Amino acid sequence: MHEMALAEGVLQIVDRTARREGFQRVALVVLEIGRLSAVEPEAMRFCFESVVRDSIAEGARLEILDVPGRALCLSCGREVELEHRYDPCPACDGFPLRVTGGAEMRVKEIEGE
Repeated sequence: MHEMALAEGVLQIVDRTARREGFQRVALVVLEIGRLSAVEPEAMRFCFESVVRDSIAEGARLEILDVPGRALCLSCGREVELEHRYDPCPACDGFPLRVTGGAEMRVKEIEGE
């Protein structure tokens, strides 16, 4: 489960930010997870809860924002939304497609006190 390693990376970002901002505790972490990122949001939730134990983020609420997959169809030239990385173009059923968005995961916001 690579989500555990990703959750540990998120905790490192949260720790650095909390120290820099002088937070006593972190109340909220907002993640953007793209549909094409191969990150399972529920697995990330589970792993996040595990890695934040005994940290400044223990008890923090994790909010996950879904980022749609986007791609440029090299057959018809349209920018389209994709559910899965290897789906055909929904406009023309063509291949290949060049992913232009939704393959990323990032920490969007951290709130603390």
